[in-house]
Amino acid sequence: MKSLELKVKKKMHTTEGERYLEFTDKIDQGDFICLVGHSGCGKSTLLRMLAGLTNPDEGKISYGDEVWYDKQSGKNIEPQKRHIAYMFQDFALFPNMTVEQNIMFAQTKVDKEMIKELINIFGLNNLEKVRPTKLSGGQKQRVALARALASRPSILLLDEPLSAIDWHMRPALQDEIIKAHKYLGGISIMVTHDQQEANKMGDRIITL
Repeated sequence: MKSLELKVKKKMHTTEGERYLEFTDKIDQGDFICLVGHSGCGKSTLLRMLAGLTNPDEGKISYGDEVWYDKQSGKNIEPQKRHIAYMFQDFALFPNMTVEQNIMFAQTKVDKEMIKELINIFGLNNLEKVRPTKLSGGQKQRVALARALASRPSILLLDEPLSAIDWHMRPALQDEIIKAHKYLGGISIMVTHDQQEANKMGDRIITL
């Protein structure tokens, strides 16, 4: 069983001045982690360091036997080789592509059977040829989740995926994310400001 291990330090420039993020943890395969904490404490920065979009000032990040980042040795594996899918707050769907095309975009070699399975799992049947501008917020989230899983990532990063969703829709979409995590069978790390959401979804809650 592979684990994600990280020990990192990062200076952050926030609206309240300079802050320092220090984080050390080991996350096992199958874990769903919820990151909570006030704005500017480094939750999104931590996700970006894991994804390789931001470099720590010090430390090391490894997954199983693979070292992704090591300040001391100078090793820094590019984001596309880190087995990670990153789901942003705004879902970042391509407006010129259909639902099906958005999901397919995540695959270097298209697996039509898997695309069909994901469309079915997330209840996107009959929406395959529809473009994102015609979808509701909940439908867009399901497309973004399906696309994130289409690349078969080992780690799923979710940066406040429900922040723009109406409160009455949230419980059902929380269940969709849990379903996605179980389908993935790997590690999921989600940033949220909602303590109740974290209590419902997380196997473990980490407060920064």
